[in-house]
Amino acid sequence: MNRWPLVAVEDLAATTDNALATGPFGSSIGTDTFRPVGVPVIRGSNLSADVECRLDDASFVFIEEDLAQKFRRSQVGPGDLVFTCWGTINQIGLIDSRSRYPRYVISNKQMKLTPDPEKADSLFLYYWFSGPQAQRQILSSGIGSSVPGFNLGQLRRMKVPLPALAEQRAVAKRLGTLDDMIELNQGTNRILEELVRRTFQSWFLDFEPVRAKVAGASNFRGMPQKAFGRLPTALAESSLGRVPVGWQVAPLSKIVELLGGGTPKRKVPDYWDGEIPWFSVRDAPAEGAIWVIDTAEHITQAGADNSSAKVVRPGTTIISARGTVGRLALTGVPMALNQSCYGIQGADGAGDYFTYFTLYHAVEELKRRTHGCVFDTITRQTFDSLLRIRPQQEALDAFEGAVAPYMELIRHNLFENRTLALIRNALLPRLISGKLMANGPEEADHG
Repeated sequence: MNRWPLVAVEDLAATTDNALATGPFGSSIGTDTFRPVGVPVIRGSNLSADVECRLDDASFVFIEEDLAQKFRRSQVGPGDLVFTCWGTINQIGLIDSRSRYPRYVISNKQMKLTPDPEKADSLFLYYWFSGPQAQRQILSSGIGSSVPGFNLGQLRRMKVPLPALAEQRAVAKRLGTLDDMIELNQGTNRILEELVRRTFQSWFLDFEPVRAKVAGASNFRGMPQKAFGRLPTALAESSLGRVPVGWQVAPLSKIVELLGGGTPKRKVPDYWDGEIPWFSVRDAPAEGAIWVIDTAEHITQAGADNSSAKVVRPGTTIISARGTVGRLALTGVPMALNQSCYGIQGADGAGDYFTYFTLYHAVEELKRRTHGCVFDTITRQTFDSLLRIRPQQEALDAFEGAVAPYMELIRHNLFENRTLALIRNALLPRLISGKLMANGPEEADHG
């Protein structure tokens, strides 16, 4: 039994009138009130049940300042927690130093809690509500059948095991340190990904090294001197506009090789729950990310051997080609893929990273050229119809060598983050229940 006292949420809330509140009533905030800038509105899409995502700051809608002032009771700021009350009711958010904006307004499907800082640490509460015990409690208390609901009255009555404030902060710090390391790696990856994208843009879309050589430069920053010396000395007209002389314009299907996927028989247990990640569109990384190192489902080697779900090597680009088309990923481990995807590898010496970024810049055009009357489908003929540049081999090799250290560090950080997340997930339920004291490694004595 937990030796920490159980405290109702309403008793640990701040004494202000709006410490526990819901969003504006009904349609007070809607599409007709959204603006390009202003005060951001927190909706369900900005929250997550994933403990790593305290707030998704990437996709806000905004309302005007005057309208936000009318909903002061629904405003949230640093230290406030946000809950979804309709739909995915186990989503929790926290406004803290990571948040991009100092102030938000919650939507009519959200509710807020402002803790009393003399009673409760906001980050400790965030971890508690994100932990398995609170998540089960919230989900099991959902009202309604088609659209689950979790209301303010239920939140008020929830009991939180609450140790002394010093222990709360120690727990939050121990878990928060792991999350800070994850966040640091994610930030590093975003910077490195942008650097690699810009390098590809510079070399193979804007032709800046070639243009520099044409203008009389003797080198180009970031490109090995040997590769620079072998660049063309002129650009010429082509079906894609002016391109470096000698660089081939060819159908995308001639620049890459396409590999199909498949699904092992579901009725054969020996084909599933193995060690080989099996990629489907839901496993595609978030917008802007590159590598995928794990998937929701796994198959066995027998499953791969007895189906068309062939295993592709690390460094293979995967594109979703049916239904939700155009989702890209670069495999960080050996991986199988389902029949709605293609595995893509470079042809005739084109490297993995050149192949991925060629697809990255071609994907919107591929999506526009989809076929099919029931599902949008990218076919092999779609790849035949799209022209792209195939640079000389020296430039291709130089690009792979230039970006490989960054790409490998991005992949390394993903594996490290997975390990950190496993450690945090193992510690979280023990720390927030008092089974493991944050100020020492010993198990707490529960008698």
